[in-house]
Amino acid sequence: MSIDQALLATLSEDESRKAARLFEKGLLIPPQPRVLQDLVRLVNEGNHGLRVLAAKIAEDPGLTAVLFKAVQSPAYRAHQPFSSVEQILQTIGIQQTINLVRAAALSSQAAGNRKLQSLEAFWARSQAVAQIAMIIADERVSVCNIFPDQAYLAGVFHDCGVALLMQRFSTYCKTLRLDEPGHWPNLAEEDARFSADHAVVGYLVALHWKLPGFVCDAIRFHHDFARMDDHDARTMVAILQLAVHIYSRDSLVANPEWETVREATAAELGIHEDALPEFIDIVLERYHHS
Repeated sequence: MSIDQALLATLSEDESRKAARLFEKGLLIPPQPRVLQDLVRLVNEGNHGLRVLAAKIAEDPGLTAVLFKAVQSPAYRAHQPFSSVEQILQTIGIQQTINLVRAAALSSQAAGNRKLQSLEAFWARSQAVAQIAMIIADERVSVCNIFPDQAYLAGVFHDCGVALLMQRFSTYCKTLRLDEPGHWPNLAEEDARFSADHAVVGYLVALHWKLPGFVCDAIRFHHDFARMDDHDARTMVAILQLAVHIYSRDSLVANPEWETVREATAAELGIHEDALPEFIDIVLERYHHS
């Protein structure tokens, strides 16, 4: 769909101008699936039971399958196994489930549009980062007050701008070698070559999909701690940065950005830098036994 001018108005003048040019060139924001829109409407009406909400989610088998995969996370180990959508709603909570459904909707929608091998690899990476982010949030929830469903939502969406740019610009993938192991976009390089910013594009998608405000801000500034004042958004960025680092380490790929954000990430999550390696081992242990 075309861009809503109200979304562009939330950006700086320079960001807005660059984003507008991208949409003029045919960049599209994926629409929210009808099931998701209907689900949010039913919840907002406030007079529907869990059975009605569960039936609405179940109307989309692909979305339901991704939702069940999400709740297999170690973050929900105490409540597993889940045998129905209604049980998920009852156990995790309605708003928490909606966050998981939003992430599942983007993933399941993307699954039908994987024309490139590199796009498939991209979404596999996003899912892995999101699962790791869930575990980090679960481990630090008493300190950071960020919950696993929120971290999963941010993990799936945080780099979705990359996928949209890959789909729109045929040379984007090739130039940045996303289909080769160990390569990931450099934000400055992306700006220079395509006059684009995948973080801003992802932020606009998040706004359009009505993600929580602090999650939208975290997506927009996930490469830039210094531009954030909101505590929850900073904490979410710290979770994302650590999740990406753990994913990169586990996949044996380079992550040069980590050294520039490591100190700020540890401080934001309330982890002493000396204790960080042990914490990472704990997260990896839970991740591999999920």
